[in-house]
Amino acid sequence: MTRASRISHGSPFPLGARWDGSGVNFALFSANATKVELCLFDGNGRRELQRIPLPEFTDEVWHGYLPDVRPGQLYGYRVHGPYEPSAGHRFNPNKLLLDPYALAMKGDMRWHDSAFGYRVGSSRADLSFDKRDSASIMPKCVVVDPAVTWGDDPRPRVPWGETIIYEAHVKGMTALRDDIPPQLRGTFGGLANPSVVDHLVKLGVTSVELMPSQSFLDDRHLLERGLKNYWGYNTIGFFAPAARYISPGSDIHEFKLMVRRLHEAGIEVILDVVYNHTAEGNHMGPTLSFKGIDNASYYVLADDPRYYFDTTGCGNNVNLRHPRVLQMVMDSLRYWVEDCHVDGFRFDLASTLGRDRAEFDHHAVFFEAIRQDPVLQTVKLIAEPWDTGPDGYQVGNFPPGWAEWNDKYRDTARGFWKGDEGLAPELASSLLGSADRFDKRGRRPYASVNFVTAHDGFTLKDVVSFNDKHNEANGENNADGHSHNLSWNCGVEGATDNPAILDLRDRMRRSLIATVLTSQGTPMILMGDEIGRSQSGNNNSYCQDNEMNWLQWKDIPDRDRQFSEFLAGLIRIRRTRPLLRQWRFPHGNAVDDSGRADVEWLRPDGEGMTSTDWEAKDTRSMAMLLRSSSEALILLFNAHHEAVSFNLPADVGNSWRIVVDTAAAVADENAANAVEHPSFLAEARSLVLLERRP
Repeated sequence: MTRASRISHGSPFPLGARWDGSGVNFALFSANATKVELCLFDGNGRRELQRIPLPEFTDEVWHGYLPDVRPGQLYGYRVHGPYEPSAGHRFNPNKLLLDPYALAMKGDMRWHDSAFGYRVGSSRADLSFDKRDSASIMPKCVVVDPAVTWGDDPRPRVPWGETIIYEAHVKGMTALRDDIPPQLRGTFGGLANPSVVDHLVKLGVTSVELMPSQSFLDDRHLLERGLKNYWGYNTIGFFAPAARYISPGSDIHEFKLMVRRLHEAGIEVILDVVYNHTAEGNHMGPTLSFKGIDNASYYVLADDPRYYFDTTGCGNNVNLRHPRVLQMVMDSLRYWVEDCHVDGFRFDLASTLGRDRAEFDHHAVFFEAIRQDPVLQTVKLIAEPWDTGPDGYQVGNFPPGWAEWNDKYRDTARGFWKGDEGLAPELASSLLGSADRFDKRGRRPYASVNFVTAHDGFTLKDVVSFNDKHNEANGENNADGHSHNLSWNCGVEGATDNPAILDLRDRMRRSLIATVLTSQGTPMILMGDEIGRSQSGNNNSYCQDNEMNWLQWKDIPDRDRQFSEFLAGLIRIRRTRPLLRQWRFPHGNAVDDSGRADVEWLRPDGEGMTSTDWEAKDTRSMAMLLRSSSEALILLFNAHHEAVSFNLPADVGNSWRIVVDTAAAVADENAANAVEHPSFLAEARSLVLLERRP
């Protein structure tokens, strides 16, 4: 025996591999295992040096302490127990398993049939048993010394009412930046580069929402087609940052450096996290971690426990009703906040997190656990409020303290500006924070995360350039992705040199993004929309790790540079006009003794909107007047294909100034453009914001 095999009982907590300065304590939960072996590997992860049975089993946790193991040690587990798929058990000690609490992982998954617990191709399918060893193809866990000197990390703590989210991808943001050292492009270090941080600061966003950055795998079927899981919604480790985003020679502290650099610039870091399912898929999926550690505990099983209950469309549901699984998720969230200083989370398919199998419950154990947690109740929580199961669409139904992606807002804004009928009432609601969905239980307008584009779907430029999806590059005969895009190509599908069409497209995207920035709620902007990024009409680019998704920083056309300046101007206007980011939902209540209302809806002739106007399918032009006791703003919306003259409200005064005009590409927070007439001509498909002059 070597010295590394010395082992004592250790402790059942904390879970994972924890270095204490003298040695490492290993602890792994498995209620149904009969034996757990710790496997130690050489520095390359190619040779298994030892298998050491964990000597103790306390409160369903297997544990042991090795005084001679140091940070940097590679390891994994082999877990013994019954292989009885019909009873929900899939133990197979021939499969090397990743530690659910691993803080770092090394190596790529090299797909082979040995990754599966059953014999691939067997007539008995997953009921068969595969004896091949999977260690050589698996990534390895790494023992980490998590200590880092943060110093006086200036956490921005941006109030919700001032938050402007920028959804970004770590690699896509930096892969093509020539002013970043080659080894840092596409990494956390690249995102921390001053040139990238400066871009975000100049744009004016307050919070970067990073697409999945926890450890995830590329699907086998994608690699076999020469593709990758670029988006990353295929998590296999909830504590470890994705190794692909760590630059050569660096370690997990690179993630922390990125957070520190963004914080110094006043920008929050929000992580897009996937706790609803894992990369192990359904009963025909691989055995990589949870499935082989304790399948019946970690996953929600179907009535026939051979199969999985699945509302994610990805093969499995993580079983958050199990106390140890819930503990793992809560420990993971606290780790990212306390050790890595992140400022919030966006939860993928969050309806699944609130399920008791088929039913969604806003008092679900996961929601209640977060509500009472002293760490997590202080950070931003954002739900993607749907999944693929029954009762899965839950926009507006998450608990107080949560914000939610509002896809109704996206669809309404897109439909209105492309000229669809009957959308005036829904647009009015959306502009005021979707109070019909969110104004309950003391929730505030910021609960509605407003967007017209996100990673899933068209980019902003593609929304105004394509009528249909063009996903042929995904290799699925253009059958993947949704067809309900609510987009309009403005006359030509895709690229064109026609200046009239290009001008119309520019106006359309200005009107769309101006709608987002002048609505009550929390605005979200998609990475690259500010400089005209296009995916060539692909609305499901999840597997395209290439220039289709990477942000192109060179040779940005003048049109797109001008749009970026326009968007930055919009953000400055929002930040300096409190009426555009109100703390309470406007409901037409009086703002002073005169009885003037905080919001009024007007027809172009200046008269108030009537029920007939709201019900008319062809209502495509209207005005919204916002008031406080000292301020007044009026927004003119003209989605008609012709210019429309708006009479301005006389009771407010006839002296106005133009703050935003999407037809003229004006977004000026100083508002020097005066309007001295009782009316204003809003050009076709334009949004105009006027401010009362003092």
